[in-house]
Amino acid sequence: SGIFSVLALYAWESMSTFGLDFLTNSEWKVGKDDEGGAFGGLIPIVGTLLSTLIAMLIATPIAIGIAIFLTEVAPQFLIKPVSIAVELLAAIPSIIYGMWGLFYLAPIMQELFGGSGIGLFTAGVVLAIMIIPFMAAITRDSMNTTPDVLKESAYAMGATKFEVIKDVVIPYAKIGIIGSVILALGRAMGETMAVAFLIGSVFHYPQKLTDATTSIPVVLANNFAEAIDLEISSMFYLAVILFLISFTIIFVAKFYFLREVKHAA
Repeated sequence: SGIFSVLALYAWESMSTFGLDFLTNSEWKVGKDDEGGAFGGLIPIVGTLLSTLIAMLIATPIAIGIAIFLTEVAPQFLIKPVSIAVELLAAIPSIIYGMWGLFYLAPIMQELFGGSGIGLFTAGVVLAIMIIPFMAAITRDSMNTTPDVLKESAYAMGATKFEVIKDVVIPYAKIGIIGSVILALGRAMGETMAVAFLIGSVFHYPQKLTDATTSIPVVLANNFAEAIDLEISSMFYLAVILFLISFTIIFVAKFYFLREVKHAA
């Protein structure tokens, strides 16, 4: 509540000036001299949600697949080195991912999909790569808690490995998997540097996935130092919106999480 109060205090000028129209206005125009300018948060809000959605759609099945491979499929000699490799990926700074995406992935995207290679989809792919290690590690640890007696009983009843994974391991580890998705979602939504390299950082509504656009953290990082008066307040307004979006998603997920725990008990 303290963080929200401070953000809302500094955002009040913009909130009182633009009201809820800020959420539907795509204009971001800095005024000259004494003019206040006109600011709207639609484009960075849409950019944040779409880049996060792309990242989660790509990362979730891959991370669960890696966890299943490490817990149920991989031979013993592969488990430790692959696990270490996955965990090391989580230690790479986000700016390194951004530079790698800019100089290596963007040209590939340009060749495959056209355009400049810098845009919403490229940013979403790099975000996915960044959050896969977190999701995979937490999901793996959750799956490892599945009691052997449950799996052995399923095998004794004639279940295949696929059926054991689908009907025993994943349901037992469901709460941990949901937790990993929540943590990854929070990181993807608030990521700044890697996205700033790759999303294009322009106030342009994306008509297709390869278009350049911007996101809330990128706007805050790029514009804050040079902003004055109403623009600063508008960026605090964006910060309030990001805070509320993140809080709402985590609250809903936590509510579902607690309900599942209660039912499991």
